Amino acid sequence: MSMSEANAFLEPGMLVINPARPDWGVGQVQSNIAGRITVNFREEGKLVIDATRVELLPCPDA
Repeated sequence: MSMSEANAFLEPGMLVINPARPDWGVGQVQSNIAGRITVNFREEGKLVIDATRVELLPCPDA
């Protein structure tokens, strides 16, 4: 499974983490359009993630 396939189920409102950057904290998905995921991270702010390069992991409500 490719990274973009692994991220395909992410939808607005879901809470995620970037395992490569735990210092960003928990983020809330804002949108997931054509492999570009906009996430608002608590410690880093709003970022656009390329789903072909980064796999985000869902986390329980925090």
